[in-house]
Amino acid sequence: MNYVSTRGAAPVLTFDDVLLAGLARDGGLYVPETWPRFGATEIAGWKGLSYTELALKVMTPFVGDTLTQDELAAIINEAYNHFDTDDVAPLVDMGGGEYLLELFHGPTLAFKDVAMQFLGPLFDHVLAKKGARICIAGATSGDTGSAAIEAVRDRDNVDAFILYPHGRVSDVQRRQMTTVDAANIHTVALEGTFDDCQDAVKALFNDLDFRDKHHLSAVNSINWARVMAQVVYYFWAALKVGGPEQPVAFAVPTGNFGNVFAGYVARRMGLPVEQFVVGSNSNDILTRFFNSGAMEITGVHPTISPSMDIQVSSNFERLLFELFDRDGTRVADTLTKFRETGRFDVTPEILAEATTLFDAARFDDDETRTLIGELHAATGTLLDPHSAVGLAAARKLRRDSNVPMIVLATAHPAKFPDAVEQASGVHPSLPPHLADLMERDERINVLDNDLHALRAFIEERVSA
Repeated sequence: MNYVSTRGAAPVLTFDDVLLAGLARDGGLYVPETWPRFGATEIAGWKGLSYTELALKVMTPFVGDTLTQDELAAIINEAYNHFDTDDVAPLVDMGGGEYLLELFHGPTLAFKDVAMQFLGPLFDHVLAKKGARICIAGATSGDTGSAAIEAVRDRDNVDAFILYPHGRVSDVQRRQMTTVDAANIHTVALEGTFDDCQDAVKALFNDLDFRDKHHLSAVNSINWARVMAQVVYYFWAALKVGGPEQPVAFAVPTGNFGNVFAGYVARRMGLPVEQFVVGSNSNDILTRFFNSGAMEITGVHPTISPSMDIQVSSNFERLLFELFDRDGTRVADTLTKFRETGRFDVTPEILAEATTLFDAARFDDDETRTLIGELHAATGTLLDPHSAVGLAAARKLRRDSNVPMIVLATAHPAKFPDAVEQASGVHPSLPPHLADLMERDERINVLDNDLHALRAFIEERVSA
């Protein structure tokens, strides 16, 4: 299996090199040269497999000759030993053909753990084979950072620098990053928004001298391995509700488009998905695109669902590559214009192609609180604000009541206790392994949104 850049000008790489490269050298994102495809009979034969057994089936085509079956199986088994349920991602029947896929049973209580806990031992294996060391640079809107830190803390061949927007994540999210006492972990509270953090990380990667000197790698969903690991739970959920004989639909709260793109990949691999519903908060650039064909940056608004407070959805580039018939030059030209003007438009034909599969809706904080409160009062179920946005979008835009609708519950309500309590009257408690989180000592490094200062921060700590 080889990988190509969405901008068409970077070298073609194998899986292990894509894992370590993260962002392509032309600024694009890596995707498989061709999509692996499973037939309905083969997928049907996976019913009854455990999550780890299914993960081995789904991910094998993507790793090519980089890993043997035994090596990949060992990495998968290590990854999912750290979840509080053998199911990894339990599926809860809400009635009326509506289901919640609980993706928050990992160590940091968010869906990012499903990929990050896999990435940690995968990095270890590949780096040990190559006799190499990497410096991870990552940006987070709240959950990626803590999941990445938990996955790579104390690993011998990895330094990690995680940027988050100062004052724009929840207290729980921040403390999950800043209280980790590990010599290879460094956090940066950047003055600005998540988009500023993401831009800073991309600038580091695009500085090829700096990138090569420090062997930069990525843990954001710009890294293909992140998306690959997330594809598994789409197959897992669909098989639980009657797939592949039964078509399914998914609703995904998303800001960066990585989570829902993993579902798109599952569909390209043969999973019968009839609809994806994208849920946005007030930062609704994705919803506006699917409703108009125009992607246009506006200001980032702080919300009670901060992991979606994003205006530049980096993973959308991978979908654009497919919508543009894999024309990397066209993708590069379009996104250069987007950076220069803050806007691009697609043709009516391309929008029509996209909306045969994708629908999108936005919900502001008041609407999100209302759903959390009403759902808890009616059923006793407590959702975090991001998952609530996903459920609200599913209920608004579900096309066919005969098609099971699976809503991705992306975070534990205890990650956002103040917002959940305000909406429901219930203060969600952290699980035992995080019960003392609010008493742990923090190490906070605040930096201006200045690339020179960020480079100096990394240089000082890497050399140390």
